[in-house]
Amino acid sequence: MKYVSSFLLFSLSLLSACSQKTSNATKEKSANEEIENSLLWKISGNGLTKPSYLFGTMHMLCAEDAMLSNNLKKAIAECDEVYLEVDMDNMMEMFGALGKMKMRGDTTLEDLLSKSDYEKVKKYFNDNNSMLPFGMLQTFKPLLAASMLEQNALPCEKTAMMEQIVMAEAEKNNKDVKGLETMAYQAGVLDSIPYHLQAQQLVQYIDSATTGDKDNKQLLEMFDAYRRQDLKKLEAFMIDTDAGLASFTDILLYHRNVNWVTKLQEILPGKSLVIAVGAGHLPGQKGVINLLRKAGFTLNPVENKVKSVKEI
Repeated sequence: MKYVSSFLLFSLSLLSACSQKTSNATKEKSANEEIENSLLWKISGNGLTKPSYLFGTMHMLCAEDAMLSNNLKKAIAECDEVYLEVDMDNMMEMFGALGKMKMRGDTTLEDLLSKSDYEKVKKYFNDNNSMLPFGMLQTFKPLLAASMLEQNALPCEKTAMMEQIVMAEAEKNNKDVKGLETMAYQAGVLDSIPYHLQAQQLVQYIDSATTGDKDNKQLLEMFDAYRRQDLKKLEAFMIDTDAGLASFTDILLYHRNVNWVTKLQEILPGKSLVIAVGAGHLPGQKGVINLLRKAGFTLNPVENKVKSVKEI
């Protein structure tokens, strides 16, 4: 399984995606060339009286990498509201989503895997101290269960979620945090992928993690690309997504991008927002950056280095 635990479903992970092919090769090349090494983008134009900012997150990082630049801190301090993919501060919503995380029809991993693969998965979860007990996880949709293992792939003891860092900064500045969609919706989207395919991806992930093979090395390279804020490189990883999942990217990623931009067109006028979504949603012809531009907004990269940044 490639990159699922970093790019599929924000509340647990977000899927990497293939880039859209277009007949207008010149336009596609031009759009790609405009991507610069930044995870922070200023949104202006289209009648906006105040600028807003788009920031690309990563679900899990080494703690020392999960820091905010001065420019992002300034944007949060001066904005009216902060939007994440989901409102992580809404406990009622979180509890309401738990039922959506389970497979339908009392299905368990044991029903989907051979005996040897099931025992392999069970042993790996038990040996690696996952956040939830295996007895509960084996009823979860397998790709959600896989996301619990992401921190084991990182070369560090302490990990952090960028979204939690953004939330803490928003709280420090007394800013409301809202969500572009609900956790229940995100978890429910996974019903579009056959459970047996998800289970196979989970086994592949564990095989990669235990043998240190190419997939696991590429996962580490993807984390490095995020640290370097290299959207071109991140997009290249998305194009190289697993063939078994590629056919579901419209539902899992592209349709969500369209829904977000439709919502943002309604809430951006009259407000200054900081919008923090998975970095995998930003680049590409169907990415949020390009879709906002097509909607008439101007997007420009903002320097986002943690040290020695030029102010906005």
